Amino acid sequence: MAVDRTPVLKRCRSLGLDPIYLGIDKKSTRQLKRANRKVSDYGTQLREKQKAKFIYGVLEKPFRNYYKKADRMQGQTGENLMIMLETRLDNVLFRLGFARTRKEARQIVDHKHVLVNGKCVNIPSYRVKAGDTVEIKEKCKSSDRYKGILEVTGGRLVPEWLESDPENLKGVVKELPTREAIDVPVNEMLIVELYSK
Repeated sequence: MAVDRTPVLKRCRSLGLDPIYLGIDKKSTRQLKRANRKVSDYGTQLREKQKAKFIYGVLEKPFRNYYKKADRMQGQTGENLMIMLETRLDNVLFRLGFARTRKEARQIVDHKHVLVNGKCVNIPSYRVKAGDTVEIKEKCKSSDRYKGILEVTGGRLVPEWLESDPENLKGVVKELPTREAIDVPVNEMLIVELYSK
């Protein structure tokens, strides 16, 4: 499996992104040394795509596949793309507060700690649907790892399309998110423009 080993804060600086969106509380004090060059339209579109890929931890080929699926669906392609990324299982775990970062959520799913509707799922890209119940396995709930995670994520706001029960490490997808409910600083229209060339 391909892994992006770029230092997170360095990548955030280059994309002009706040690390909070990744679940990281650190701030970088360094300034990006970049000449005041005018960025082309293509450069702006590419940066938006790289931002979305970096935030959700998706590589190029799966991201393109998401775009193709979103393009075939009814409605606006950009909104469909963001909703598909937001309903990935690793992202839902992160949003429920059962992982500090999306990378940690991905690892929890890979290690078979997660049940969706009572069935073990170890695919981070699994798309949840409205009405699905996501929970941590019973034997894993008592581990110190999850106590530590809940201490860190306790103050995090859970989006209104999810219902979280931190004591039982359980959550319910009440409905699919709308674009307004997704607080990610990505202009999806630029991604659509980039791919439709």
